Amino acid sequence: MDVIATAGHVDHGKSTLVKALTGMEPDRWEEERRRGLTIDLGFAWTTLPSGRRLAVVDVPGHERFVGNMLAGVGSVPAALVVVAADDGWSAQTAEHVAVLDALGVRHGLLAVTKADLADPAPVLADATERLAGTSLGRLPAVPVSARTGEGTAELAAALEQVLAGLPAPDATAAVRLWVDRAFTIRGAGTVVTGTLAAGTVRPGDRFVLGGREVTVRGLQSLGAPVDAASATARVALNLRGVAVEEISRGDALLTPDAFRQATDVDVTLVAGTDDRLPAELVVHVGSATVAARVRPLGGAALRLRLAAPLPLRVADRLLLRDPGARRVHGADVRDVDPPELRRRGAARTRGRELAEQPPGEAGARAELARRRFVRRADWVAMGWPVPVDVPAVGPWLVAPGVLTEVARRVPGVVAAHRAAHPLEPGPPAEVVRRELDLPGPELLAVVVRPPLALRDGRVVAAAAGLPPAVQRAVDGIRTRLADAPFAAPAAGDLVAAGLGARELAAAVREEQLVRIADGVYLAPGVAEEARRRLAGLPQPFTLSQARQAWETSRRVAVPLAEWLDARGVTVRLPDNTRRLR
Repeated sequence: MDVIATAGHVDHGKSTLVKALTGMEPDRWEEERRRGLTIDLGFAWTTLPSGRRLAVVDVPGHERFVGNMLAGVGSVPAALVVVAADDGWSAQTAEHVAVLDALGVRHGLLAVTKADLADPAPVLADATERLAGTSLGRLPAVPVSARTGEGTAELAAALEQVLAGLPAPDATAAVRLWVDRAFTIRGAGTVVTGTLAAGTVRPGDRFVLGGREVTVRGLQSLGAPVDAASATARVALNLRGVAVEEISRGDALLTPDAFRQATDVDVTLVAGTDDRLPAELVVHVGSATVAARVRPLGGAALRLRLAAPLPLRVADRLLLRDPGARRVHGADVRDVDPPELRRRGAARTRGRELAEQPPGEAGARAELARRRFVRRADWVAMGWPVPVDVPAVGPWLVAPGVLTEVARRVPGVVAAHRAAHPLEPGPPAEVVRRELDLPGPELLAVVVRPPLALRDGRVVAAAAGLPPAVQRAVDGIRTRLADAPFAAPAAGDLVAAGLGARELAAAVREEQLVRIADGVYLAPGVAEEARRRLAGLPQPFTLSQARQAWETSRRVAVPLAEWLDARGVTVRLPDNTRRLR
């Protein structure tokens, strides 16, 4: 299916032409038909001679209803510009064409209507020349009379050619359906309609609408139920999970987690302006209309603060309207999560950044370099492309070179912590993560590199060592144990040597002492020496026999025997004797 929207001055015959082309009356309201004046959006459809299905969004031409006109053209890829032969180009024609130009619409057709009332050639030549200076360029043009039917076949043929040249939409993209109507049907419930510009919708799909999850109960396109609808298409969705009173034109049906609700947005004007912009403008995108405060950033760059959040992406085209001056400006979204502007000169600096930022993937690289780390899901939801060679760590995208830069800082962070806390094996991992300003723990594991390591929740060196005074005390204890390996120093001896609880814990972490129990510390290798001596005893043996073999006191023998049991060196039997395992 293809979708096209009308554009043109009131009374130039847009709705009459749509009816002649489709056989359907696009004006939906009784008042519109009574007054012969389109007030709101109208919809009609037809099958062209080739079999191509075409939906038409008919917009009001009166200047009082320009907001409704904007809601109709915002999601449509092509326009049918209508100018009457007996009236010619008018101010409202110019305003509608300025809207299309600001939106960057590049495909369309010029229809010079009422060709039975006046010679269409002068108007055709004039309108063609005026359109040539806009994004539409030199459009194919057809004179037509909806009253007599003259030119309608040529109009249909020209439409075929225009529609054949439209770029193919992405049917696999995330859905962002801007709602242009919401109503209820007896027995069905809430129904919304809109132009599906990208993606595919099916019954049973779940979407987010106004912050709540809704389910598609049923789906129609061009008045008939369908199993699926892919862009571009006019669709009507029967929704479960929301009341019609909770929906307004301009709301958007969104693929969950695929879009970011933006309030502050950086944009650049498509065409520069010498005029000073007002402090407030009206932003139009899709069918949405939101007021915005404007902060110039220098050059063509602006910071918009929206009165209500919108689901925007980088590269979206916005239309900025100054209702008082009846002027419109096209603006491209450059950032939907822009940096704060707190310091003096920050706005000018940001404006220069946006001016220097290249388009496409190169621009994405520059933006990622500024952010350094960003969640992939957030990055995609903001509308940035993912450069093919950007490192990914868990859920994070990382700017090239950043991991190496951060890894170089880790030893200094560890050394500073060790200097301040010499008895700790290294700083806690969370302390290092915060010091390095890493947003997630997954990133720390990548930047901690040999000879450092992550162990027991800390960043430690392979051989951190003990403070000199502690090392001397431990060396003294180990010298004593070398001659009597099971003669554990008494608690008073340890304190006298300068080994308190923290010093002893550090010595154990450094594997220079073995903690058998509270107050009982022996040298490394004690398990092997204990086994060697027990092997000379008859099996099983008593605790007294073990104590004698070890040449130690009961203070040491009891916890040592239990320590060996726990490590599987010995087995305690029901009669309290033991044997080697």
